Amino acid sequence: QVQLVDSGGGEVESGGSLRLSCEASGRNFNTYAMGWFRQPPGKEREFVAGIAWTGYMTKYADSVRGRFTISRDNAKKTVYLQMNDLKPEDTAVYYCRASFNGNWLNIWGQGTQVLVSS
Repeated sequence: QVQLVDSGGGEVESGGSLRLSCEASGRNFNTYAMGWFRQPPGKEREFVAGIAWTGYMTKYADSVRGRFTISRDNAKKTVYLQMNDLKPEDTAVYYCRASFNGNWLNIWGQGTQVLVSS
C-alpha cells in the first residue's frame, strides 16, 4: 500500500498557473492508477483528472479539460497536476487518490489548498 503527500497549492490570480505534486511512499506505486479530486468550499468532493499506471491514458472532468494536465513520473513516485488559466471556480482543496483494478481506493493525500482570486 502507498501513502500520499500532496503539495504545491497556493493563491494565484485568475489566469495564473500552479503545479500540484503528489508524492507516494511505499511499494508498487507503478501498479496504481492515480487521480486528482477537489472539494470546493461548501461542496462535495469531485473528480478532476486521472492517469493510468503506464501514464499513457488520461481522463479529465469537462470543467478542466484543455486547461489542466495530469502526468506521472514512476521513478520519482510522483503524480503532477499542471493547472493553467485558473479561474475562481477552481478554488478548492485538491487531493490525490490511488486506484487499483479500476476501483478508487480509500487512499488519499492530505490535500493542498488552491485559491484563485478574480
